[in-house]
Amino acid sequence: QVQLVESGGGLVQAGGSLRLSCAASGRTFGGYVMDWFRQAPGKEREFVAGIRWSGGNTYYADSVKGRFTISRDNAKNTVYLQMNSLKPEDTAVYYCAAQLGEASASPVGVDYWGKGTLVTVSS
Repeated sequence: QVQLVESGGGLVQAGGSLRLSCAASGRTFGGYVMDWFRQAPGKEREFVAGIRWSGGNTYYADSVKGRFTISRDNAKNTVYLQMNSLKPEDTAVYYCAAQLGEASASPVGVDYWGKGTLVTVSS
């Protein structure tokens, strides 16, 4: 079955960096957009960044543009989220997701979810 397994979360001070990884398995993802979403306590899940598995087109939420970079390693079937200049408002559980077809910032269109990894940014 399809598995998306996140890793790399943790506690970091404001201004610091973290790199999240998402190991994908169970199918080929050629027609998929691989996304990162996040959910802070008491808030709705929101889109962070996405990358088309074939072609590598990338998409970002305005709140992370210039600070976060999404990338993928096809050989390792892994998607990364490099997060720099972290802010306390970036604190959330970060989820890896896969959606077939067109990129969308809505979590409704996601076909597969990981279980999430917690990122905490202290001020």
